[in-house]
Amino acid sequence: MTCEKCGYQDPRETEKFETTLCHICNHFSPDEKNSFESYTSEKIDWKILDTFRKYDQSVGSKLKKGMDSQAKLGKVMTRAPLGYTITDGSLVVNQDASKVHSLFRVFLEKDYSLNSLAKNYALSVNGLKKVLSNRTYLGEIKFAGKLNKGSHQTIISPEIFYAVQRKLKEKSRPEK
Repeated sequence: MTCEKCGYQDPRETEKFETTLCHICNHFSPDEKNSFESYTSEKIDWKILDTFRKYDQSVGSKLKKGMDSQAKLGKVMTRAPLGYTITDGSLVVNQDASKVHSLFRVFLEKDYSLNSLAKNYALSVNGLKKVLSNRTYLGEIKFAGKLNKGSHQTIISPEIFYAVQRKLKEKSRPEK
C-alpha cells in the first residue's frame, strides 16, 4: 500500500488512526488525533525522505551509541544499585555501602538460607541474588551485554565477590 502522507510504497507500512503510513512518516507522526490529522494533511514528496530510508538507522540507534560510549567511560546507564547514588552522572558510594558489605560478609560466613537472609535485609530472594551477583560492586559497568571498567569506587573486593559467586552457584544447584 501507499503512505498517505508522502506517497511512498513501503513494505513496512503501518496503520495509525486508520491511515496508512511508511515507517519514516510513522516515526515522526504525533500521537494525538488532532495533531495527527494536521500532520497528514501536510503532504511531502517521498523523494525528500529517501535519504532517511537510504541510511535507515533504527530509531534510538544514536542514543544507544551515545550510551555505549558513556558506559565505556565508566558512566552508569541505569539506576544506582544499593550502596551507590548517582551524582553528576557518576556512581558515588553512600551510607548503604556498609549494608552491602555486611550482606556479602554474612552470606559468606554464615549458613543462612537465601530466604532468611533476604528477609533480614528487607530484600526479595531475587533482589538478594541480584545484589550478590552485581559486578558494579567490583568497579565494573555492564551495558548492552558488555563489561566496562567503571569510574566509581568499589565496595567489594574481588576475593569476596568471587567467593560469594562460588557459594551462590553451590546453593542454586538442585540437591540430589
